[in-house]
Amino acid sequence: MNIRSLTRGDGVVIGAAVVLFIASFLGLYSTGTTECAGKYCPSIAAPNAWDALPVLMSVYLAGVIAAALIVVARALPQPRKVAGFELGQVGATLAVFVAWNAFWWIVNSSGASGGLILGLIAALVLAGAAVATPLVPALGVPLLGAPKPQTPSPYGAGPATGYGYPGAQQGGYGYPGGQQVQPGQPVYGGPQAPADATAGGQQAAPVEFAPFWFAVPVARPLYAEDGSPTPIAELAPGTWYLAVEQRGPALIAQTQDGRRGVLQDTTGIQRG
Repeated sequence: MNIRSLTRGDGVVIGAAVVLFIASFLGLYSTGTTECAGKYCPSIAAPNAWDALPVLMSVYLAGVIAAALIVVARALPQPRKVAGFELGQVGATLAVFVAWNAFWWIVNSSGASGGLILGLIAALVLAGAAVATPLVPALGVPLLGAPKPQTPSPYGAGPATGYGYPGAQQGGYGYPGGQQVQPGQPVYGGPQAPADATAGGQQAAPVEFAPFWFAVPVARPLYAEDGSPTPIAELAPGTWYLAVEQRGPALIAQTQDGRRGVLQDTTGIQRG
């Protein structure tokens, strides 16, 4: 069940059901006083809905059941049907039936008290919210709101999931938020400087390098910065590494254990 699929209208339905349940414990009728032995003595306690099974089942518990059907139908990933009708439609119909019953119970009573009056108000709110939620845009707004997106890990801080986690979801090579670098394409972090900065063809100042996350399409060796021909590590596809510097066509990369080395082959890498 997806609780975040509930709307403001569903919240009104839940609130009305809670009020309806509370009203079932309040007195239904005002009994007044009775005369005994020539004197007026206090009346007996006013009965509530739990003392009258017909009104309890047709108004109070029926309203709670209607609210439960509406909320469950909204929270389910796929609509469920009862006797060919969707669960939410059954709940809305039952809510209207509850309001109709509550109205006639209070009309038929000689002295309605808090239980019937509050029950009628709650039943009317319940039926109104059940019918109006699909029609009124303000009631269709999500009740809890959308979840906040995760903040990417800053440079130097621990990643959210695995090393080099650049965004909200890590997908390895083929990460949807990444950008694949083609052969011959520069891989520095900033925008490419124009070839001619002035009309005279004067070369513009180089753009400052900005660290970025990247992934390799296939396993590639990482060599020491001193130029040693022996690899110090191997970069594996599906893992994000941090490029901290650029030396010509090569990159200075940092592994998950903090080692730094030179990635000489940068063709086809994917930026995060």
